[in-house]
Amino acid sequence: MAHYDLIVIGSGPAGRAAAIQAAKLKRRVVVIERRPRPGGVSVHTGTIPSKTLRETVLNLSGWRERSFYGRAYRVKEGINAEDLKARLHMTLDHEVDTLEHQFARNRVETMIGEARFTGPHEMEILGEFNETTRLTADRFLIATGTRPFRPDYVPFNGRTILDSDEILALADVPRSLTVVGAGVIGVEYATIFAALDTRVTLIEPRETFLDFIDRTLIAEFTQEIREMGLDLRLGSAIAAVEDAGDHVEIVLENGRHVRSEMLLFAAGRLGATQALNLAAVGLNTDHRGRLSVNRDSYQTEVPHIYAAGDVIGHPSLASTSLQQGRVAACHALDTPTLKESPWFPYGIYSVPEMSTCGMSEEEVQARGIAYEVGVARFSETSRGQIMGLRHGMLKMLVSLKTRRLLGVQIVGEGATELIHIAQAVLNLKGTVDYFVQNTFNYPTLAEAYRIAGLDAFNRMPIPEEFKVRKPAAKTP
Repeated sequence: MAHYDLIVIGSGPAGRAAAIQAAKLKRRVVVIERRPRPGGVSVHTGTIPSKTLRETVLNLSGWRERSFYGRAYRVKEGINAEDLKARLHMTLDHEVDTLEHQFARNRVETMIGEARFTGPHEMEILGEFNETTRLTADRFLIATGTRPFRPDYVPFNGRTILDSDEILALADVPRSLTVVGAGVIGVEYATIFAALDTRVTLIEPRETFLDFIDRTLIAEFTQEIREMGLDLRLGSAIAAVEDAGDHVEIVLENGRHVRSEMLLFAAGRLGATQALNLAAVGLNTDHRGRLSVNRDSYQTEVPHIYAAGDVIGHPSLASTSLQQGRVAACHALDTPTLKESPWFPYGIYSVPEMSTCGMSEEEVQARGIAYEVGVARFSETSRGQIMGLRHGMLKMLVSLKTRRLLGVQIVGEGATELIHIAQAVLNLKGTVDYFVQNTFNYPTLAEAYRIAGLDAFNRMPIPEEFKVRKPAAKTP
């Protein structure tokens, strides 16, 4: 029976980072992955595929150029499912090849199979040919990610009624699509298909959506997606879903019906922990199958078992999962590591994309902080005009007392790239003066930081060091 310093269950961002970190510390580590190829949900059905699909749709549809050439402009007429999948397969193959190379170079062992605990320090791996392997370890890291929530009232068929993992294998591009759930996944897919000229209805049972995002940004985003033709229905609880063969019929509790060729159910995900036999080690999950951890070390209630990534819940980002996995491995192997920064960017790869870092205006108000707001619109920048951007904005929140940057919210082209400037300034405890005193490449969208900075700066009291001091009058 093989023994390891660390067994990692799952090869997504958290598992990958943890395994490579452990190997660099010269510890014996093995990664257990139930899929035939490594990468987890992030590579095979989540982050990478959805973002690749988005880029493919925006390129083939000519969506970015329509402000210049008209709404009828297309790079390729008659885009089909195979067009969308071609680029997807190339990207996934590259990601998997890179990951396999990283594991091999760092001497990380891998094993394909379904892992389950059989004791406090022992696991049983059921292989692809039903063979069983037993392993022991000093420490374990659970990084199994999540799976789609599939309620009983939705008659999933893998063809016209799909969950968010199945949508990537669609056989045809639907002429009409209903998306249930206006969370990050639902919003991303709804807007991607709307950019493809599919008639999309996005249904959310609650009266609001993406509540962790600044409301000003959501208002701007809502206006843009409605202009795209997306039908957003908030406060619409579902009473029934009917598979009618050639279409899907959705009955809402308010009596309205929504009919479309295809339904994507994207209302939530569950922690993929059911097969782990956690009872054998005394671990419990919440109602969504997620594990509770100490957020400083990612240690569970059982001291030698750690968990990281989407399986522990919010923020459920590939970027934060990578960092969590590294920190968890360092802690598990008794190796000091730098603490994580509290300022991480949140990216939503919708059309248009959104990204935030720091506090929203609602959070600033809830904390009772005196603040000022600076706003810049991409259409005000020369680069925005060159790119033909009619929409897009950057919002900046600044403390009146300390002048420090409190948060930045961006909606529009390049938002997920631009946000890192805000992240750097927040981490370095920078002030609004940074944006006023420094120059930015011209023409760039990053100039929006200077415009927003000046917008806030000009409404704030002038700091003493900026005031012009007149020389004292000479006495006769």
